Amino acid sequence: MKREKHIGFRIDNELHDKMAYIAEYEGRSLTWQMVHLMQDCVRKFEKEHGPIELDDR
Repeated sequence: MKREKHIGFRIDNELHDKMAYIAEYEGRSLTWQMVHLMQDCVRKFEKEHGPIELDDR
Protein backbone atom coordinates (compact mmCIF):
# COMPACT_ATOMS: atom_id res chain seq x y z
CA MET A 1 0.00 0.00 0.00
CA LYS A 2 1.47 3.34 -1.05
CA ARG A 3 1.37 5.86 1.79
CA GLU A 4 0.97 9.33 0.40
CA LYS A 5 -1.75 11.12 2.36
CA HIS A 6 -1.28 13.13 5.52
CA ILE A 7 -4.18 13.69 7.91
CA GLY A 8 -3.89 16.16 10.75
CA PHE A 9 -6.61 16.50 13.36
CA ARG A 10 -7.00 17.77 16.89
CA ILE A 11 -7.95 15.68 19.90
CA ASP A 12 -8.01 16.55 23.56
CA ASN A 13 -5.05 15.68 25.77
CA GLU A 14 -6.84 12.94 27.71
CA LEU A 15 -7.88 11.07 24.56
CA HIS A 16 -4.37 11.46 23.13
CA ASP A 17 -2.76 10.08 26.28
CA LYS A 18 -5.17 7.13 26.44
CA MET A 19 -4.66 6.28 22.77
CA ALA A 20 -0.88 6.51 23.23
CA TYR A 21 -1.17 4.13 26.21
CA ILE A 22 -3.17 1.61 24.16
CA ALA A 23 -0.77 1.91 21.24
CA GLU A 24 2.22 1.22 23.47
CA TYR A 25 0.40 -1.71 25.11
CA GLU A 26 -0.26 -3.20 21.66
CA GLY A 27 3.31 -2.56 20.46
CA ARG A 28 2.46 0.17 17.96
CA SER A 29 3.26 3.83 17.58
CA LEU A 30 0.32 6.16 18.03
CA THR A 31 0.25 6.76 14.27
CA TRP A 32 0.14 3.05 13.48
CA GLN A 33 -2.53 2.51 16.13
CA MET A 34 -4.71 5.09 14.38
CA VAL A 35 -4.04 3.45 10.98
CA HIS A 36 -4.94 0.06 12.51
CA LEU A 37 -8.23 1.45 13.81
CA MET A 38 -9.08 3.03 10.46
CA GLN A 39 -8.32 -0.21 8.61
CA ASP A 40 -10.52 -2.11 11.05
CA CYS A 41 -13.32 0.39 10.47
CA VAL A 42 -13.11 -0.08 6.69
CA ARG A 43 -13.06 -3.90 7.03
CA LYS A 44 -16.18 -3.84 9.22
CA PHE A 45 -17.99 -1.44 6.88
CA GLU A 46 -17.17 -3.52 3.80
CA LYS A 47 -18.18 -6.74 5.55
CA GLU A 48 -21.63 -5.27 6.19
CA HIS A 49 -22.09 -3.18 3.03
CA GLY A 50 -19.82 -4.76 0.45
CA PRO A 51 -16.58 -3.51 -1.08
CA ILE A 52 -16.08 0.21 -1.51
CA GLU A 53 -15.41 0.88 -5.18
CA LEU A 54 -13.02 3.78 -5.78
CA ASP A 55 -12.33 5.64 -9.01
CA ASP A 56 -8.81 5.40 -10.42
CA ARG A 57 -6.99 8.29 -8.81
